[in-house]
Amino acid sequence: MLAAVAASPGLDALDVVRVDALGKQGRITQLLKTLGAMSPDQRQVEGPRIQGLREAVAAAIAARKDALEAAALNARLATETLDMTLPVDAAPAGTIHPVSQVMDELSEIFADLGFAVATGPEMETDWHNFSALNIPDTHPARAMHDTFYLQQGVDAKAAGTADERTTVSLLRTHTSPVQIRTMLANKPPIRIIAPGRTYRSDSDATHTPMFHQVEGLVIDRGITLGHLKWTLETFLKAFFERDDIVLRLRPSYFPFTEPSAEVDVGYTWTKGKRVIGGDPDKMRGDGPNGGWMEVLGSGMVHPKVIAACGLDPAEWQGFAFGCGIDRLAMLKYGIDDLRAFFDGDIRWLKHYGFSALDVPTLSGGIGAAA
Repeated sequence: MLAAVAASPGLDALDVVRVDALGKQGRITQLLKTLGAMSPDQRQVEGPRIQGLREAVAAAIAARKDALEAAALNARLATETLDMTLPVDAAPAGTIHPVSQVMDELSEIFADLGFAVATGPEMETDWHNFSALNIPDTHPARAMHDTFYLQQGVDAKAAGTADERTTVSLLRTHTSPVQIRTMLANKPPIRIIAPGRTYRSDSDATHTPMFHQVEGLVIDRGITLGHLKWTLETFLKAFFERDDIVLRLRPSYFPFTEPSAEVDVGYTWTKGKRVIGGDPDKMRGDGPNGGWMEVLGSGMVHPKVIAACGLDPAEWQGFAFGCGIDRLAMLKYGIDDLRAFFDGDIRWLKHYGFSALDVPTLSGGIGAAA
């Protein structure tokens, strides 16, 4: 048997020898079964001899198996080659969410216009979120159906112990409180944008309880609506990367600006798709060739807001504007359902997401291929 083990040319042949010797019906197994019929004296002699044979054969089989496996590996290594010039498989990588990408695009554009990025807390006081912005207690925006109030603030107001300037009472409903905090902490001139998360008690196909907003603020001497219009035109042309952007300013009302204007951008239909910009003659009305779409709210900062921040409205003027970042992303990258932004669907993120290397620059291009 030891000779058969040593002569086995491969692993399959070796396994045949193993079964023939040590299997359930193997020869050594059969010898072990004969021990039961022997006398004690015979068993004392034959038992160690048969057991020794079993161990010797098992050890020989294991050694031969190691030798055959080593020989097979050496033969494989001698014949296989690895082409080091082939590209490696791409490792799994995450993507940049469209909202984050658009925030970077906005920061890049407004930085070129001399704006800084300002941030503030998402849990705010009544004063920063409402009163300082000329929104009185009776304004509908303060109602529970529109605002997420924090229990600690509600309880304090009910007890008559709340100071709306210091008591954190709600989740901010816009990023305008960042404008107030900036004017309180810095002397003019001021040029900032304030991107971030905001919260309102609203949820349907076109609204979510949490959404993203960017607001801009300029405070300086001699600021007019002309400066506002030029800034918004320059921003939208850079953002949509088109020179044929046409704006329309419609009179509107916001408590914190006076005069106020809704900003519409003209669009045309191209191959069945709505395209921002195009021939102004096609934008008349809202027909099959084009029309107008609201994208921004804006206006001159109300004198009461400037005064609330300790500045003299007779000396300092300014303009402010705001829009939804989610809406800008939908318009630019052809996304038709707001809810998908918050679903966390990996397939959607892979399709609309951006590579971490697609950093927007004015020289290389603000928009990147999604």
